[in-house]
Amino acid sequence: MEHTKKIVYIAILVAQAVVIGLVEGMLPAVFPFAPGAKIGLANLITLLAIFTLRKRDVSLFISVRLLVQMLLGGTMSTFLYSAAGAILSFIMMEVVKSLGPKRVSVVGISAVGGFFHNVGQLLVACLIAKTWTVILYLPVLSIMGILAGLAIGIAGNYLLTHVSSLYRAHLTTMGHAHSAWLETGKS
Repeated sequence: MEHTKKIVYIAILVAQAVVIGLVEGMLPAVFPFAPGAKIGLANLITLLAIFTLRKRDVSLFISVRLLVQMLLGGTMSTFLYSAAGAILSFIMMEVVKSLGPKRVSVVGISAVGGFFHNVGQLLVACLIAKTWTVILYLPVLSIMGILAGLAIGIAGNYLLTHVSSLYRAHLTTMGHAHSAWLETGKS
C-alpha cells in the first residue's frame, strides 16, 4: 500500500506542476525586456518534491512532468530547454542540499535551482544556435532566476512548514533528524 500512496502522491505533484505551468504560460510576459522569461511557478512543486520524496522519486516526478508538459502543447525544442533546465537545477539543488541545513536553507536551495535552471536552458540555446554568444544573456537571466528562486523558496518553506500533510511527508521521507531544513518549524 505504501508504494501505491507514493505513486499517487507523485501523480498529484505532477498534475499540480503541469496545471500551474500551463496557467503561467497563458499569462502575459512578466519580464518584457527578457523574451520567454517566466517566474517558473511550477518549480514550487519541484521544490516540495525535493523535500518530501527521495531522489529517485524526484527524478520520476521530473521526467513525468516534462513528458506530460510536452504532450500537452510543447514542442521538441521547448522540451529540450525545459529538460536541460530541470535536470541541471535538480542536480545542483541536490548538491547544495547535501551541505546540510546548518549551511543552507530551503530558500537558498531554491535560489540555486533558479540560477541553474537558466544555465541549463542557455547551454541548450548555445548548442541549437551553434554559438556561445547566447551565454551573454546569463547575467540578466541570473538575476531574474535567483530572485524567482528566492520567491519560490520562501513560498516552499512556508508550505512545508504550515501545511500539515507536506510537513508529515517531509518528516517521513527525511526522518525527524532532518526536520532542521524547515526554518520556522511546525507549531
